[in-house]
Amino acid sequence: MTKPIIALVGRPNVGKSTLFNRLIGEKRAIVADTAGTTRDRLYGEADFAGREFIVVDTGGLALDDQADLPGTPAAMLAGVRAQAQIAIDEADAVVFLVDVEQGVTPNDAEIAKILRQATKPVYLVVNKADNDTRRQDAVEFFQLGLDEPIAISALHGVGTGDLLDKIIEHLPEETPTEPSVIPHLAIVGRPNVGKSSLLNAILGEERAMVSDIPGTTRDALDTELVWDDQRIVLIDTAGLKKRGQIIPGIEKYSSLRAFRAIQRADVALLVIDAQAGVLAQDQHVAGYILAEGKGVVIVINKWDLIEKDEHTLDAFTDRIRQQLDFIAYAPVVFVSAKTHQRVKQVIERALIVRESFHFRAPTSELNQLVRDAVAKHAPSTKGKHVLKLLYATQVEGTLPTFVFFVNDKRLVHFTYERFLENQIRARWGFEGAPLKLIFRNRRSNAEE
Repeated sequence: MTKPIIALVGRPNVGKSTLFNRLIGEKRAIVADTAGTTRDRLYGEADFAGREFIVVDTGGLALDDQADLPGTPAAMLAGVRAQAQIAIDEADAVVFLVDVEQGVTPNDAEIAKILRQATKPVYLVVNKADNDTRRQDAVEFFQLGLDEPIAISALHGVGTGDLLDKIIEHLPEETPTEPSVIPHLAIVGRPNVGKSSLLNAILGEERAMVSDIPGTTRDALDTELVWDDQRIVLIDTAGLKKRGQIIPGIEKYSSLRAFRAIQRADVALLVIDAQAGVLAQDQHVAGYILAEGKGVVIVINKWDLIEKDEHTLDAFTDRIRQQLDFIAYAPVVFVSAKTHQRVKQVIERALIVRESFHFRAPTSELNQLVRDAVAKHAPSTKGKHVLKLLYATQVEGTLPTFVFFVNDKRLVHFTYERFLENQIRARWGFEGAPLKLIFRNRRSNAEE
């Protein structure tokens, strides 16, 4: 299911991260809790009154280091406008957070100016209103020209329930993400890693604007083409269609676009700059791909700029797999979009990955594999209790899903689950596809 997205926007230090934690629940699993992903809390799943949605903490919208001083350079204003516009375009609802202690600032006014043009719901939320005096002070924000200010205290949870009541009333319903007959491949990654250049190299013509300025592409571009007699759709994503200076923080806003594109795709082509290596934002995007259960091909671009010897390729591959160990099953392709080196392999591997989602392991062979796996490496014991794998089968699912019937699923250690996954991959490949392993108790008196 594709869940609606709520984006939190506002100046730095107005309490966006505090509200983010409040909305998703600090004890709830988020991307930062997934092994191998970065520690920066960027987005999380939440539910309220039976509605599920995604909350995105987009980072502070600042004009510059002295954000609220007059005379701010035009390029900085443009950067703020661009980031706000991305949030408007990609989110289903925007929460504009302001600080009642600091009152209305020029930066708030600039952000409000863009948000007033939005066709999607925008909620003006006045934070840190934790007493009657501050709640009364919230009326000052009427001057921003948005709807009635909603006074809350993200830290203490005051007013957040009323805020969510208002938001979910206008949120779109979740929509099913049925696989398309035509393969959809999303080109995703940080700004300036060569996504548009890769698209052009694949198409063999200049179909997308190419620039050395990070964030050149503003809109997701769907391009249909025929590849070896097969129709495919390429989704080029990105950041910002604005020449000039791009202020820090734009990458977090670009992630909104990547997230939407990944939701629509069958396979994501995760483009990484060979010179820069894997950075935090690359891990963010990889985390999105994993969370959405999509196939993935890791594309190392600008390989022509790397000095090489006979060990470079293997050493680089090992390093990539270590840094992205939570998608270690992904094939890695080294390309140069500029020279078109190995570009054809990107599509070939992506189509193989997509086919992995349709492969079904024969039940008899799967159970023989399980017996062989147990003989090779028996499950560890827990006191007098021993895990017994009774039966296994592959079931229908949005990703390759295997159900193991056991005597007591509480005895399944994550290391043994990983071992079984590796055995399945060694036998059938499932290249680039995440696997889902489910353990169920066979006996009715075992704990479910």
